[in-house]
Amino acid sequence: MATHAPARVTRAARAELLHGIYAILNDEMQTLDLARAVLDAGVRIVQYRAKNGVRPECARALRALTRERDALLILNDDWRAALAHDCDGVHLGPDDDGFAAVAQLRGLMQERLIGLSCGTADEIRDAGDSDIDYLGIGPVFETSSKSDAGPPLGIDGLRTLVRRTSLPVAAIGGITIARLEEIRHSGVAMAAVISAVTSAVQPGTATQQLVSGWSAAG
Repeated sequence: MATHAPARVTRAARAELLHGIYAILNDEMQTLDLARAVLDAGVRIVQYRAKNGVRPECARALRALTRERDALLILNDDWRAALAHDCDGVHLGPDDDGFAAVAQLRGLMQERLIGLSCGTADEIRDAGDSDIDYLGIGPVFETSSKSDAGPPLGIDGLRTLVRRTSLPVAAIGGITIARLEEIRHSGVAMAAVISAVTSAVQPGTATQQLVSGWSAAG
């Protein structure tokens, strides 16, 4: 395990880690324990998803943990909080502030990453590819982790949308170890998981299986 890794301070250096398993952790009592488990299992992208507001102490602890492991910390929804807590980037959905004004947001985020959620060809077209760093596309399969997720795209739908962008894509929605091979073969750079890790009896073991499965599928 790497400790006291140097901070990745440029956009290009951060973007080098946009591949593999992308762990999304909701804000709860176990968030830090889950973060340690996924990082120790080899994950290098962690998103902090705090729908009821960021807890500063949790954000600070996650920043320290991810930096020790040379991993990215992405904050969901709130670019201001991402800047305040020195995160590596922000991930925005269509209803979030900044989603429709990425050019202006790029000036504020500077060397930090910007990821956008897209589920249609029109959203991908509107997102462009110059001011953002990756897309989250889904839901691929049915999911209970996101109440406002649209209808599942399926693997064929995912593959079609991936071809419409030159950006790295994180597939999301209902992804399990059993589905990992077909997800990777769709052309995505990342597989974003929530319940596959957070609902597991042994999150660390589940994450190790995902990381190994991703590598094996390549």
